Amino acid sequence: MRRTPVLRSDQLTARYGVRLWMKAENLQRGGSFKLRGALLAVDRLAARGSRGVLAQSTGNHAIAVALAARRHRLPAVLVVPTDISAVKVRRIRETGAEVMFAGTTLAERVAAVLQLRDRHRYDVVDPYEDPSVVVGQGTATAELIEQVAAEGGRLDAVVIPIGGGSAVAGACLAAHPHGVAVVGAEPEAVPAFTAALRAGEPVSVAASYTIADGLRPDRIGDLPFALAQHGVAAVVTVDEPGIVDAMRALFLHAGLTVEPAAATALAGAAQYAAGRGVDVGVLLSGGNVEPELLASLLSDTGAATPADSPAGYIPWTDVPWGSHS
Repeated sequence: MRRTPVLRSDQLTARYGVRLWMKAENLQRGGSFKLRGALLAVDRLAARGSRGVLAQSTGNHAIAVALAARRHRLPAVLVVPTDISAVKVRRIRETGAEVMFAGTTLAERVAAVLQLRDRHRYDVVDPYEDPSVVVGQGTATAELIEQVAAEGGRLDAVVIPIGGGSAVAGACLAAHPHGVAVVGAEPEAVPAFTAALRAGEPVSVAASYTIADGLRPDRIGDLPFALAQHGVAAVVTVDEPGIVDAMRALFLHAGLTVEPAAATALAGAAQYAAGRGVDVGVLLSGGNVEPELLASLLSDTGAATPADSPAGYIPWTDVPWGSHS
């Protein structure tokens, strides 16, 4: 696992009106912060003599569990949705793990995992309900706070993208001892945490399509909700144009290749803190994005060539892809 850098951008700070400190987990092994929780969970299972591991995921948790299992030479079966991006399937298969497709909803994936557990007697590494996973995800926020302090700064808040909730729950554990507020950001199309807050408990939402494929779980996890319900200072929902704009801005102004889920955090930071004159940490959660998607988004801006682009433009073929490990 890498200690990923915390990056700053004068252009993005000016664009969004927020002093940004960006934790570049898109540069993490496996392309996302999910490796943190998966390693902790699988290490503990291996120490207890696990026969193999199972996990369901929209993508990045599956990649992380596959990498952690390979480290211990454990067989792994990963259950993913049928609409998962091809780059994430490729990343899983590169580890030698088995991929199984199961519908498009969380309930379908969970049902498939339970069947496989009974068949193989493997251990399940749940992306939301495993305490080791939640604690591991929180180390990204802990590092962010520590790295900002080492540069003489102090965060007022951290903005965390929300899918199933392990990242925001872990952030609450890590940030509160330092007096740093935790803000969640989720797609307007899949407002699972917002719905849970209104209901007072996790509920399934009628999810619409979102480009942020890593944030598509239609229900927040029970454990993350219990930890984050009273721990978050605010939750913002981000529409699709806002996610796309943030993804483009990160590439064009900071040379960062991130997936839409990570861009959701930046867009959320802008909504939460613009004009407040505060220091905000942003968890850039992952970089497993299809090159074709990125190229399409850039062409839509009219920034097809460096001559048409803002200062600091980096051709997409030259960017250090976060999916490398």
